[in-house]
Order: sequence, then C-alpha cells, then structure tokens
Amino acid sequence: MLRKVWLTAGWLWVAIVFYLSLMPHPPEPVSFEGVDKLEHLVAYAWLMLWFCQVYLDQKMRMRLFVALAAMGVGIEILQSMGGYRYFEYADMLANTLGVAIGWGSAQAGLGNILRALEGMTGSREIRGEQ
Repeated sequence: MLRKVWLTAGWLWVAIVFYLSLMPHPPEPVSFEGVDKLEHLVAYAWLMLWFCQVYLDQKMRMRLFVALAAMGVGIEILQSMGGYRYFEYADMLANTLGVAIGWGSAQAGLGNILRALEGMTGSREIRGEQ
C-alpha cells in the first residue's frame, strides 16, 4: 500500500510542476535575480529524488532521468506555444541540472529515506517484499 501512496504523491508533484509551469501568472513568493532558475532546479531535483525513492533499479532511474529531463524541455516548448510564458534555454538547463542533482543525491544515500520510513512502520513494499 505504501508504494502506491509514494507513487501517487510523486505523480501529484509532476501535475503540480506542469500546472505551475503552464499557468499564465504563477505565484512568486520570493523575488531576486535568477530565482526562477533556482525554482526550476529545486523542483526537478525533488521530482527525481522522490521517484528514486520508489524505483531502486539503476536502469529505471536512468529512464526516469531521461523522462524528467524531457519533461523539462517539453514544458518549455509548451510555454512558447501559450503566448503568455517564455521559452528559455536556461530553464531547460536548470531543469536538467535539477534532475542530475536529484539523481546524484539518491546515489549518495538520500535515495533511502522512504525505505527508512517504511522500516519504522514495519512495511516492506518499497523493498519489493509485497
């Protein structure tokens, strides 16, 4: 059951990123030069790290890397088609760099947070022991 919860939460984060990326006037809680690039980087790092919690296989993680980087490029293309947002190569770079940071963080040990949480609850689903 927890695996389904983690996946649902991850897909909800993906939907939120799409919504915030494509809405006409996204909220801007903090404003300084380059804050939007930082937001892109953090959002994509979070997505990658989150899904790396659920998918432990390195091949799957590489597919996720490609998929999330492609998502970042695709969203920029969609923004250019809307007429109210801007297409920026720097955003694509920030998105992809965020994915790389999320992947690296998972490789460095942060990819075990949900499994540790599961261990505390006694569940074995993420470890594949359903």
